[in-house]
Amino acid sequence: MKNKLFIMMLVLVIGVLAACGTKDNNASDTGSTTDTEGKQVLKVGTSADYAPFEYVDAAKGEEIIGFDIDLIKLVGEKIGVDMQVQDMDFNSLVPALQAGKIDVVISGMTPNPEREKVVDFSDKYNETEQVILVKKDSGIKKEADLAGKKIGVQTASIQENLGNEIAKKVDVTVEGRTRIPEIVQDMMSKRLDAGILEGGVAKGYLKTNDQLEAFPVEEQPEDFKAIAVPKGSDLKDKINKALKELAEEGKIKELEEKWLEKVE
Repeated sequence: MKNKLFIMMLVLVIGVLAACGTKDNNASDTGSTTDTEGKQVLKVGTSADYAPFEYVDAAKGEEIIGFDIDLIKLVGEKIGVDMQVQDMDFNSLVPALQAGKIDVVISGMTPNPEREKVVDFSDKYNETEQVILVKKDSGIKKEADLAGKKIGVQTASIQENLGNEIAKKVDVTVEGRTRIPEIVQDMMSKRLDAGILEGGVAKGYLKTNDQLEAFPVEEQPEDFKAIAVPKGSDLKDKINKALKELAEEGKIKELEEKWLEKVE
């Protein structure tokens, strides 16, 4: 009788412990959404190879800095959340947002029909131009000179679309790279003859490398940047409200003056 009673109590205890274990596991699967002060934390995906918008200045440390990073932190202050920025390859940002691995994307990203099918975008926060970066001794001065050449673009970017459009007019080979620095490195080592970059990004390379020059893409598309959020998320309205307030307060203008310059 005592043995039966002991076994019944043991089964009951095991059942309670199993239930507690299941609860704990489920809690850990969802991950923490608050910081130590009880503030909601949003995971922000970016591709930190896109100076001056998002990059790491190795001489100063490992922190991701830039126009977009300052902006998303200001947006976070407006909507009352902490923005936790993490570096990812550009072409993995939208899939990560779809999969719920991140909550927000800010990475110099331009809305297009393909992206808009799967994620939502905020109002625009910056406009820019696109340029073709070449070596000064390349003999390439206009798009027609790209015939028979190789031009580098960042995979899954607006620059890739532009390269494909140019290829319809000129016999040029378009090659994708995961990161912007790879394009410039391959140009310097003659594996590529040119690269399509955003004007503000190209400016940084022109400042530090006197062997390079740039000229605008002939047919400039409407190019603006926006913040991406999951499809149907209420974050879109909150971010739009924050962006509007930041613009009215002159904060976005201040960030532009701090970080951005046009190609001369």
